[in-house]
Amino acid sequence: MMRKTISPISPATASVTGAGNDEWLDLDAVARVEITSEDESFPIEHALGSASTTGWRAAATGPQVIRLLFDKPQTIRRIAVHFVDGTSERASERMQEFAVYAGSGAELREVVRQQWTFSPSGATEELEDYTVDLKGVTTLELRIDPDRSHDPKLSQSYASLQSLRLA
Repeated sequence: MMRKTISPISPATASVTGAGNDEWLDLDAVARVEITSEDESFPIEHALGSASTTGWRAAATGPQVIRLLFDKPQTIRRIAVHFVDGTSERASERMQEFAVYAGSGAELREVVRQQWTFSPSGATEELEDYTVDLKGVTTLELRIDPDRSHDPKLSQSYASLQSLRLA
């Protein structure tokens, strides 16, 4: 059972790789998770487990944070994220941005930042797989802004995550 907390948002260099033989961390066993919002139908467990599911979706619009707090320091060599356009209408393009931060305690540094345009007539999902060299990680944050084209306070888009895997 995933240990989680929902808390509202408070006011490295990586390279892309296509494959790897790394063993994915069992996040249920090694970390607890804090999230800023969660749709009851799409809990965070759905995005952090090893089985394919419906993924996670925020209950509130605008930017969101998923924070993993590890029970003991971890070495992370690979980060894989999979996003699927979770909007039901898919009527217009939107630019999403995500950033991964990692470190020890409150001292986090940016590992990767990526923008992606979801398009109803084209790209409806994004899959990124990064090779990294992170040692002694006690905290990893995934920050998602589901609609960079709007003021975050006016955004009508919900953040979603199909899967997050770490090795």
